[in-house]
Amino acid sequence: MLDSSLLPIDGFYGERINLLYLRLIRKGNKGKEMKVLGGKTENGIVVGNTYDKYASKNPIVQRLMHGFELNIDELVQKSDPKSINEVGCGEGYWTLRWIEKGLLARGCDFSTLAIDSARKEADLRGLPTEAFNIKSIYELTEGMDSADLIVCCEVLEHLEYPRQALKALQNVTNNHLILSVPREPLWRLLNLARGKYFKHFGNTPGHIQQWTKTCFLSIVSEFFDILDVRSPIPWTIILCSKKKI
Repeated sequence: MLDSSLLPIDGFYGERINLLYLRLIRKGNKGKEMKVLGGKTENGIVVGNTYDKYASKNPIVQRLMHGFELNIDELVQKSDPKSINEVGCGEGYWTLRWIEKGLLARGCDFSTLAIDSARKEADLRGLPTEAFNIKSIYELTEGMDSADLIVCCEVLEHLEYPRQALKALQNVTNNHLILSVPREPLWRLLNLARGKYFKHFGNTPGHIQQWTKTCFLSIVSEFFDILDVRSPIPWTIILCSKKKI
């Protein structure tokens, strides 16, 4: 069985081998594509994924997602977690992937639509539906929602109160936290380049926060010690730990 945990491969031909390997994994998973919410709103908020970028057939999108997935996989391996809680899990792509790898993982999201979708996908794959729960990032409870590794990808840019959210994440992070956000203004420029969201100057629907890499590192460092920073186009991805007092 092909396993993305074998990636990344270094060396002169590593980039091409990595991309080919991920394409083979996706081909092997054909028919298991996630059902995404496609820009649906809940209480006036865009929830889940606007489209299934992980299963895109666009070669440019595939290459961008290749960089994102490799870096997330590598940082998860680096943290060597005993347990994972994905906060803002959406339709459950990453949580389901980790469960299928044998990791002790669960996910939560404020959206009933997203959690219903994740549970349905888990049921289709014969995985535990109870791995997914409805919970806002602002309502995380120490102990109940704590995990060795907290993952919060593509969430903070949607939030009105990102510092309050980071404080909540701080309370439930036992060891490590992985965060990712779109890297601005590159994200919007790439949207404009592909002819999307002209009326909003390239801003993706639902994104109410925009951070450059420097600005994002600055706000995160108020709450966490930053251990590793990755910049696959067009994201900023951070591995961090609780601040040492």
